[in-house]
Amino acid sequence: MYLCCTKFDYRYNLNFKGMASNAKIVIRKKVNKEGLYPLAVRITKNRKSTYHYIGHYVDLKDWDENKLRLKKSNSNSVRLNNLLAAKLLEVNKALVDLQSEKKDYSANQIKESLYSESKSSTFYEVAKDFLSELELNKKLSQLSTDKARVNHVINFYKSTQLTFQEIDEAFLRKFKIYLNKLNLSERSIVNNLVVIRTIYNRAIKTGIVDRKFYPFGSNKIRIKFPETEKIGLTKKEIKSFESVKNLTRNEIHARNVWLFSFYFAGIRAADLLKIRWSDIYDGRLHYRMNKNSKLLSLKIPEKVFPILEFYISEKQNKDDFVFPEMKKADFKNAKDVYAKTKTATKKFNKYLIEVAKKAKVTKKVTMHITRHSFGHISEDKIPIKMLQKLYRHSSVTTTINYQSNFIHQDADDALDSVINF
Repeated sequence: MYLCCTKFDYRYNLNFKGMASNAKIVIRKKVNKEGLYPLAVRITKNRKSTYHYIGHYVDLKDWDENKLRLKKSNSNSVRLNNLLAAKLLEVNKALVDLQSEKKDYSANQIKESLYSESKSSTFYEVAKDFLSELELNKKLSQLSTDKARVNHVINFYKSTQLTFQEIDEAFLRKFKIYLNKLNLSERSIVNNLVVIRTIYNRAIKTGIVDRKFYPFGSNKIRIKFPETEKIGLTKKEIKSFESVKNLTRNEIHARNVWLFSFYFAGIRAADLLKIRWSDIYDGRLHYRMNKNSKLLSLKIPEKVFPILEFYISEKQNKDDFVFPEMKKADFKNAKDVYAKTKTATKKFNKYLIEVAKKAKVTKKVTMHITRHSFGHISEDKIPIKMLQKLYRHSSVTTTINYQSNFIHQDADDALDSVINF
């Protein structure tokens, strides 16, 4: 619940052991590069002042110097005025507490007492810890996407000083509207809310915010993942992909990588690019999805050998990579490996567009849909436990849910049984 600011005086004076102490919301005349001015709490004791910056910058014309509050001309005036009131009350409470303790603190000591423990109290600070943990655990793909989602929140609020109490149902609804205006998909909007929920839960666990303020739940903001259509290529389309002519060398390379992934049930690009010649022996491919997963051994399909033959001349030694993108990667630097993988995938997707045009495939072909294509063609022909192994899913439930996107025969037969009379 927000504090009502309509009748709140943004000054506070207290006779402190015979000397006046004063807390006041002020606008500092230190313009930033956007021409905006910072808001701060000024704490004065014995005629000496110190300032705590709130983290918000406003236009000078939007500030009411007499009432010490934002005018309605500022589009975020209500929310900001509520925040200013809350900030001032924090100082007021500290002054009262210190007076009751009969301690004669200086203005700087009052400020230190108030704010020394608040470094991680904002959404931004907790989010930074969350992102740092992802980086430490080398979850760089998630780091990249979640960092962008945190930035969406900060850009929407226009400050890094967002408190968890401010993230209420009204805030989240307005945030969803903001994301819609950025033309984000429904799934992307949900993913943004998931990140906020994750960070909020961390704040609850560390005691930064009380669970009673939690804005998510059945009677509040519900996060529901929309059903997404997974589009894969048909047998006919893949045959066209395999046989298409007049490709440039870059297009041939992109097509080879895509088909290699498809032939092995949709190996992800990040794993595929790390495959070395030493991983191929006894007619089988041996590889790990990541450093923590079990080794997977798959028979090499006949269609893969021509692709391997295409790159054999570039083989420098048995530990060399089959595909060239990782040859210069620094594997002691996870960020470098991730960056090179991301760049390579973007390049492949660019050339796959041209391959699809020449193959007369109208669907959008990317590295991501190799697995969808495998699932689309396999339908219910492969036992679910085997599909779990091929897909490298940790849970069979994940495989069942994933494969359900491509199994339509029962529904088709049921439909035909009714209408074909």
